[in-house]
Amino acid sequence: MAITLEACILILKEHHILKSSAIQDNLTQRFENASYDSQTVQPKSIFFCKGAEFRPTYVQEAKDKGAICYVAEQPYAEGNGMHALIVRNIRKAMALLAQAFYGYPQDELFVIAYTGTKGKTTASYFTRGILDQMNDQHTALFSTVDTVIGREATDTFKSPLTTSESLDLFRNMRTAVDNGMTELVMEVSSQAYKESRVFGLTYDVGIFLNISPDHIGPREHPNFADYLHCKMQLLVNSRKCIINAETDYFDQVYAAATTTTEPDSIYLYASDAFEAPEDLKIDFRYRSEEADLAQSRFKLKADSLKAEQLRITGDYALDLIGDYNVNNACAAIISSGLAGAVYPETAQGIAHVEVPGRMEKTDILGHGRVYVDYAHNYASMMALLTFLQNEYNDAKVLLVVGAPGDKGVSRREGFAKAINQLKPRVFITSDDPGFENPEDIAAQIVSGINQDQVQVTIELDRAKAIEAAIMESQPGDIVVLAGKGTDPYQKVRGVDTPWPTDMAVARSIADKIKED
Repeated sequence: MAITLEACILILKEHHILKSSAIQDNLTQRFENASYDSQTVQPKSIFFCKGAEFRPTYVQEAKDKGAICYVAEQPYAEGNGMHALIVRNIRKAMALLAQAFYGYPQDELFVIAYTGTKGKTTASYFTRGILDQMNDQHTALFSTVDTVIGREATDTFKSPLTTSESLDLFRNMRTAVDNGMTELVMEVSSQAYKESRVFGLTYDVGIFLNISPDHIGPREHPNFADYLHCKMQLLVNSRKCIINAETDYFDQVYAAATTTTEPDSIYLYASDAFEAPEDLKIDFRYRSEEADLAQSRFKLKADSLKAEQLRITGDYALDLIGDYNVNNACAAIISSGLAGAVYPETAQGIAHVEVPGRMEKTDILGHGRVYVDYAHNYASMMALLTFLQNEYNDAKVLLVVGAPGDKGVSRREGFAKAINQLKPRVFITSDDPGFENPEDIAAQIVSGINQDQVQVTIELDRAKAIEAAIMESQPGDIVVLAGKGTDPYQKVRGVDTPWPTDMAVARSIADKIKED
């Protein structure tokens, strides 16, 4: 892929982002590589100077490795002799130029995008399952867990972020197109809009699942209003929209969708029991037939003409347990319908989808049943624990949980709130502390817990915390290992420290018990 200096200037001017430029020779200069990391720069590169911790020496390093142009919000003396494009917003500039550099790969894919406080990953995997049934395994996936850009084993790898940096995002899109993928399902985080990673990207279908306080802190969103605003941008940038009519702040969410999308291209869904205002037409209704420890079964019906035209109504079953997953499944079915899938292939595609790190379980001899789940905020924690308590007839729940450092500070209060409401036995531990002191994170969670009603143990060694919870459990008890899912690393002071995964730790304890 490549882009000329002239094209860069025209694109930046078109979006009123270019402040000034310093051109060393003719405008036909071609950039054959692009990077925002000085360590990965190759000859004839355009280099993006981004990040709060960016240092001028990085420009010199990029120059020494062959970069011939830099893009930045200020000029750098270290870049003398290079082309310089000085812009008003480096992240927006990088997103726009990344798209052009990789030849606008989004135009060659049917792009379905999810946002929501909880359920994005599950809904994305459901959607991919359906679309793979329709297109013979030609669906790309950009999720919190995995990135899938092709059909070979090497084309699937762990995702560093829910939504990648724009240069990585569009490079992966291009690779997916080159690998023959025809559809793309992606999660879009609020941070993706906060940091303009998806600036200029329009989705074929955008889905708003739900909203509750999360990602609020000094390094993320300053308040809930900012968080909600960023979430709603996905709808503003979608050709067709799907909205959970039961979401909090629905009026604001729907209004955001209508700013750029005609009502006929907005699809609303809700449960059978939801009583909508008289002036609100629900397009799809779902009714749970059964949700137990083996399977979730439900019926989806059309309540509008445009809904009927999609031909996706019928009976459905999920291997992923939890009645709260039915809502995610409905969003996935509707979005797949807009991509061309029809019943019964929608039912066949979703029936046996597995989501890494979601409700994985193992039994421990002489002790309780262990569940590993990615539940990482108040909303997802409440949904998970409520379901398990109901299904196991109010069995004792032992919860192992921590909160990440450097982000999502509001989660700490949220965990405490959920714990106070449901009163599990709690083990507070470490979960990606980053540059924060894990003791301080644990203390913040504990400070919000009513310890007169909830028994709390602090054990910062996560493996020891898991072992303590398992060994304390009795047959019939439930042990929940929350937050990390299948994550194989603990992020500690900028280093991805290998972690065997929560389930691997639990199974090693189970094996040890059997040997004893």
